Amino acid sequence: MNMADLPSSSNPAWQRVELARHPQRPSFLDFVRELCSDFFELHGDRRFADDEALVGGIAAFRGRQVLVLGQQRGHDIKERIRRNFGQAKPEGYRKALRLMRLAEKFHRPILTFVDTQGAYPGIDAEERGQAEAIAFNLREMARLRVPVVATIIGEGGSGGALAIALANRVLMLENAIYSVISPEGCASIMWRDPAKKETAAAALRLTAPELLELKLIDEVVPEPEGGAHNDPARAAAWLGEALERTLNQLDAAADLPGQRYQRWRRMGQFFDETA
Repeated sequence: MNMADLPSSSNPAWQRVELARHPQRPSFLDFVRELCSDFFELHGDRRFADDEALVGGIAAFRGRQVLVLGQQRGHDIKERIRRNFGQAKPEGYRKALRLMRLAEKFHRPILTFVDTQGAYPGIDAEERGQAEAIAFNLREMARLRVPVVATIIGEGGSGGALAIALANRVLMLENAIYSVISPEGCASIMWRDPAKKETAAAALRLTAPELLELKLIDEVVPEPEGGAHNDPARAAAWLGEALERTLNQLDAAADLPGQRYQRWRRMGQFFDETA
């Protein structure tokens, strides 16, 4: 392993943050190329524009016709700027919902791949209804009558991640992170010092094993040693096995919206068994 691949911190949570943000970590489209065939990208929200930060289209996955949808951050600076660093604007979330409704119409399972620090916070996004677009996605995803499987492949940040992750099952790569806020943002609010980002990362409990223990995700998908960027093909193969197994389980679900509703209602409920 190249020494540059090793996380620089001794804090285990921050090590995961660094791996999740590794510049060569496989992106959404990298996984699509490995997992799917006949991918055909669909564009536009039919209202304002086509958001390149959020990409979606139809594809074949292991004998199934599916809709794939995810944030694309890019690998080099030119692509990252074009993709707005994976931070979608309202038109991105409205495009995502348009495609999910299309998948429902044609009875196609939906596979979403989350990799964003959060929704774009710029004034133009706010003017076009960023919060409303995310909230509308949450409501409408809860009602979808087809299987929805979300995978956190890199960084899952705040409502920008949740807007395409309200699923029947949520998988998470071993070195991905998933949190209501970035460690830097949390440190700035709680301690008024962004330098305390490593302390914040530990406090947020944003790693896959911690989130599985809290029952906020359903499965941790292993990665090759050192991170998915060291062997993207193997990482994709392991994820593909988990996705196929999950879709097979959901085939037997009688009430997909009801199952999804109960899954999300159970979150955050803790009981003192000694009381």
